[in-house]
Amino acid sequence: MNTSFDLNKILRPHIITLAPYSSARDEYTGHVGIFLDANENPYGSVTGENYNRYPDPYQAEIKQKLSPIKQVSPDRIFLGNGSDEPIDLLTRATCTPGHDHVIILPPTYGMYEVSASIHDVKIDKVSLTDDYHIDTEAVLNAVTPSTKIIWICSPNNPTGNVMQSDAIQTILENFSGLVVVDEAYIDFTDEPSWIRHLDKYPNLVVLQTFSKAWGLAGIRVGMCFASPELIRILNKIKPPYNISLPAQQALLEGLNGIEKKDKMVADILEQRDVLTGQLQALPIVVKIHPTDANFLLVQFEDAKAVMDYLIRETIIVRDRSRVHLCEGCLRITVGTKEENEVLIESLKKFQPQNVIV
Repeated sequence: MNTSFDLNKILRPHIITLAPYSSARDEYTGHVGIFLDANENPYGSVTGENYNRYPDPYQAEIKQKLSPIKQVSPDRIFLGNGSDEPIDLLTRATCTPGHDHVIILPPTYGMYEVSASIHDVKIDKVSLTDDYHIDTEAVLNAVTPSTKIIWICSPNNPTGNVMQSDAIQTILENFSGLVVVDEAYIDFTDEPSWIRHLDKYPNLVVLQTFSKAWGLAGIRVGMCFASPELIRILNKIKPPYNISLPAQQALLEGLNGIEKKDKMVADILEQRDVLTGQLQALPIVVKIHPTDANFLLVQFEDAKAVMDYLIRETIIVRDRSRVHLCEGCLRITVGTKEENEVLIESLKKFQPQNVIV
């Protein structure tokens, strides 16, 4: 338990007293009536769909439906425009530009650094170890009085591995700022979510997404789980209607598809094992890093040549060879059985002379 954490001490002072924008749907939350309060078009929309009314700014129906799925109370849930929105809001709420710091653990998801840079927040980088785990002592030694957030991606992107739980626990117990555990790939591992520890650690924030396992990347909805006090701050500083009506409708329908989601995850995990075995048999592959995600980080003898070749074959993977500790590596998302077979057959045909110099 971290008894030294005080949310008000890490928030920017003006955020605490900020008066939020009050939308029409804040002032009247009913669903029945003649709505003449929000300057909407009363005749409908040009699409024929009922998009002429503003959506629920706090997505109450979705949170009620999501609550038992994630086993967390609705007042601990924030929904954003992808996970990128809570990443941005957490930075804005806590970090004074030109003064405060965040800690990231490269190699890791790039938006933590981008968000900090946008807000002129200093970024302190503490490298993962050579086997992609947290150097706990180095992280805590990097903390300064101006450090507001430590970002931890688990399973990590681009390496795919789960971070050791004892390291995260130690950081939570010894850091008086926010510890954000980004679980975008949590559905692809047997490791339990850190959501279960929200009551124990008031400085814990957990991010998840509907973009991966749920197959809803196109509607752009991310989840943030935290203390009710921090959720209220995020709701106060977010744009009034941050989740569109079509996205909310799609998500409400999608939450009925848990069995389909679980089946897709099982199929991906099965294909991940098959693809791993097929890649290991290729002489151009040096190493496949252990993964708990829906992708593989694969080291090749000549990653650039393989990348260029695959692009010409219209097979698109992600070049991570210039990323810290990922030298010579390509990140390959696990596709369908048919897509993976095309990838493997193409790689079998790869020869150095395929490279255009």
